[in-house]
Amino acid sequence: MKKITGILILTGSVLFVILSCQKIESLSEIPYIEFKSFTIRDTVDLLGNPGKVGELVFRFEDGDGDIGLYPPDTLFGDSENYNLFFLLYEKIDGVFVQVPEEDLETPLNYRIPFIEKEGQNKTLKGEIKVDFLYLLMLYDTIQYEFYLIDRAFHKSNVEKTPEIPFAE
Repeated sequence: MKKITGILILTGSVLFVILSCQKIESLSEIPYIEFKSFTIRDTVDLLGNPGKVGELVFRFEDGDGDIGLYPPDTLFGDSENYNLFFLLYEKIDGVFVQVPEEDLETPLNYRIPFIEKEGQNKTLKGEIKVDFLYLLMLYDTIQYEFYLIDRAFHKSNVEKTPEIPFAE
């Protein structure tokens, strides 16, 4: 009887270990992004001025899980560090032309917050949403290209939105 009990305990222990281990997913350490959607809705700012909000949604995955930056430390000058970058294009005579950075009211750079996954499997997957506020739109139709850079300075692929019409 003791022998059977020992075998059952050993078998149960082995099954528990096998079933509790998750397979570690292997993805590239270079981040991958994929455009999902861009929607526009009307809004009103705090002063009652009408405007529009554009919401970009994209998927991401990173094999070594080093997406995001710690909160900015203005004391040491890293408040200017970004890891999500956008290029704005306007449609002129049917062709998209990049809007020079000096023509933009505000920079199109963002800071994805620090993300870290617990455990051995550091692979990260998820969605990121970015809002753009348009109080004054100078262009009839625009398009964005965007990419992210992880903490090891690996640049993701470049994605783009479809054309975004503003003409009413």
